[in-house]
Amino acid sequence: MSIKTNLESIKQTLPEHVTLVAVSKTKPDESILEAYTAGQRIFGENKIQEMARKWEALPKDIEWHMIGHVQRNKVKYMAEFVSLVHGVDSFKLLQEINKQAKKHDRTIPCLLQVHIAQEETKFGLDENEVNALVDSEEYKQLSHIKIVGLMGMATYTPDKSQIKKEFKYLKAIYDNLKGKLPDISILSMGMSGDYMLAIEEGSTMVRIGSSIFGARDYSLL
Repeated sequence: MSIKTNLESIKQTLPEHVTLVAVSKTKPDESILEAYTAGQRIFGENKIQEMARKWEALPKDIEWHMIGHVQRNKVKYMAEFVSLVHGVDSFKLLQEINKQAKKHDRTIPCLLQVHIAQEETKFGLDENEVNALVDSEEYKQLSHIKIVGLMGMATYTPDKSQIKKEFKYLKAIYDNLKGKLPDISILSMGMSGDYMLAIEEGSTMVRIGSSIFGARDYSLL
């Protein structure tokens, strides 16, 4: 099936309040343009320099989301244009994003990444760290970032009850955080294999790649 057909069928499964991020990591410009022509405007990348190259080459009304683990020394390459950083997993990273955003006179929206999976390979803060960060005076001094929600990745498992439990836990943290940050509106959870479960548990943003573009080409990683 074509990218356009895949996109249309996925969008039919999404409620109006759920935003689709088309995960275009490793995908060529031609595939992104095919999705763009079909109406998609939000794309997610996991490597900053690859995203920066695509930003240079592709239409300027695309919103680029950084969905992968962020190395602090590479923030400068995306600070000029990134629309949302999904994977903020430390205060030091938040400070660096703030510093680089200031250079471009921007305020960069960010999601705090919460570790909800059983796998140790996933990054993220725990619930106590999220609360300590947003309660800190140091955080309140950062005027060029805005925390707009949370992101999390469930355990890679066929056990749907485990996945649902993890998404439910992240939603509970999100709901509690709303008491401190009433303007947050994004709960980014759910990917190609589990996004329907994520939506059931309250996701407002899903990150879908292979179901749109086909299997990833790992030789490009």
